Amino acid sequence: MRTQVGIIGAGPAGLLLAQILHLNGIESVIVESRSRDEIERTIRAGVLEQSTVDLMTEIGAGDRLKREGFVHGGFELRFAGMGHRIDLQDLTNGRRITVYPQHEVLKDLIALRLGTGGPIHFEAKATGIEGLTAEQPVVRFTTKDGETRELFCDFVAGCDGGYGGSRAAIPEQLVRHDYFRAYPFGWFGILAKAPPSSEELIYAHHERGFALISTRSPEVQRMYFQCDPTDSVDSWSDDRIWNELQTRVGGDGFELKTGPIFQKGIIPLRSFVCEPMRHGRLFLAGDAAHSVPPTGAKGLNLAAADVHVLAQALASYYSNRSTALLDAYSPTALRRVWRAQHFSWWMTSMLHRFHEGPEFDVKRQIAELEFVTSSRAAATALAENYVGLPLA
Repeated sequence: MRTQVGIIGAGPAGLLLAQILHLNGIESVIVESRSRDEIERTIRAGVLEQSTVDLMTEIGAGDRLKREGFVHGGFELRFAGMGHRIDLQDLTNGRRITVYPQHEVLKDLIALRLGTGGPIHFEAKATGIEGLTAEQPVVRFTTKDGETRELFCDFVAGCDGGYGGSRAAIPEQLVRHDYFRAYPFGWFGILAKAPPSSEELIYAHHERGFALISTRSPEVQRMYFQCDPTDSVDSWSDDRIWNELQTRVGGDGFELKTGPIFQKGIIPLRSFVCEPMRHGRLFLAGDAAHSVPPTGAKGLNLAAADVHVLAQALASYYSNRSTALLDAYSPTALRRVWRAQHFSWWMTSMLHRFHEGPEFDVKRQIAELEFVTSSRAAATALAENYVGLPLA
């Protein structure tokens, strides 16, 4: 097989890139190890920055997002038993965020891709990427029927997440440097059949640990609380979970709306950056290149920002054969990545309970939260980072 851009991974980065390339008249083929059903049924968070919503709309994937997404003009910080609203819309000249789960984004993008006739090879495992420093790299993959195939292309976009093979194709001993941090806590997440407890997201600081109140639909709610990453889901009954959440977000008469919990899980909190995000004709995007703690709500949005920069670079190459933007891709994308890393670290350190010197940390965190919620300048800095920078 032959195409212009071979894309490994049908996550947000790969699917967004394929559609933008299509709109620029550039051919691509997507190779994805999972089935379509698995991709569309894996429920994940989805806080979309204004720029991501605008990009989805621009490429023709915004109709259902606009109908069903929850547009939030702010969110609440809760600490010391009181709620304090951060007015995103006011502080950022009208920019907002939209709560729309990632699996719904993927459903829309897959339907759009297939509707344009663009090929996606589901259940096809990439087994090798070769010739990255030559003019025609090749992606080898095995189909779900066990057939071995080769995809020859001009460029390869590695969009296959942190556990895919694209990142490993960059020779670590020669050019790659991996930056990694593991936090000493995780998030215990639930999905519950219940009405919303709040019209907007709630980020709660408590001496027992962080909690987040979010929503997925009028009938399904998503909530998290800080936990030991080695804890067991089986040790938490529904009643214990609801009591813990209520303890952490309670105060000033606030009461959670509860219901049957139908999904539980523990996720670790980690930060990771791979530098550079390019090797020869391979370009990494999304989780293949970086990951952030979910506190800052940046994961999917960083993928969209990467792809926006990469698509512009590829369009420039095919329109005038200029490699200037391709050469600038990694440093350009990494500037936004490290800013998001800093913001995610800041939000995490401000809201979570740390084991070292807990009394000192709690006092420090309360002082910082009081500053953020009493100073317009500090609140503006938080809001501008949360809604995200416009796409370059």
